[in-house]
Amino acid sequence: MARRCELTGKDVMSGNNVSHANNRSRRRFLPNLCNVTLISEALGRSVSMRISAHALRSVEHRGGLDAFLAKAKTEELSLKAAQLKREIKRKQQAVTA
Repeated sequence: MARRCELTGKDVMSGNNVSHANNRSRRRFLPNLCNVTLISEALGRSVSMRISAHALRSVEHRGGLDAFLAKAKTEELSLKAAQLKREIKRKQQAVTA
């Protein structure tokens, strides 16, 4: 399973451990991924995803999963999240029409 956030695309970064003597060795910075279940109000069901803690805060700040996906760029989303965004958009258009 990839260490990548499904909503924001946050991924593993690399850098250096730097000792007191300024010796450098390579290291990895892993994203803080959480397994969460988010509720889509438009679809009326819950969706389980693996997202970063930062993305979880962003979802809450924007007012839920539907609002977050509406503003999110499709290129940054995972395949599962992009498909969910399309489903929500179709459902909202069907309700307004």
